Amino acid sequence: MRKNFGVNTYLYPQPVLVISTYNEDGTPDAMNAAWGGICDYGKVMLCLSEGHRTTKNILKKKAFVINIADARNVAACDYVGIVSANSVPDKFAKTGWTIEKSQFVDAPVVTTLKLALECRLDKINEDGLIIGDIVNVSADESVLKDGKISPALLQPITFDPVNNKYLVLGEEVGDAFSSGKKLR
Repeated sequence: MRKNFGVNTYLYPQPVLVISTYNEDGTPDAMNAAWGGICDYGKVMLCLSEGHRTTKNILKKKAFVINIADARNVAACDYVGIVSANSVPDKFAKTGWTIEKSQFVDAPVVTTLKLALECRLDKINEDGLIIGDIVNVSADESVLKDGKISPALLQPITFDPVNNKYLVLGEEVGDAFSSGKKLR
């Protein structure tokens, strides 16, 4: 038997994305967003309301970085989601994160978070969704195994919208494009 929950945003997994931009004065800004992801090859989509400082920064700078939240930084990742830059102008300072300017777009890479997608604004569609072109993906060598990103080393987190929890990802359970072959 199944239980109905009606209309809810109960999609698993929901990534925890830390969107970093520069404010008008050049200071870094970051926000936590769970509503985003890949929308085409080389493109990302973010669903951010227009009232966010980050949204205004993206429109002004035409650039942003999607940093992947991880288990080591869960408190700081949550903090940048619960505190608004409209109220706390330098909320980034409280995180303890380090940054470096992206070599590819006018936005900061949060080097404390080990995986980043550096993006240029492509467009905002008719629904207000921010579409960006991925111009570079960078990863700290500490999360690489055999030259590839290792989820076990990265320890990305996902948002559990049902229980309001963060969960760590990384356990391997099968091989993509292969495990299903046994059902042929």
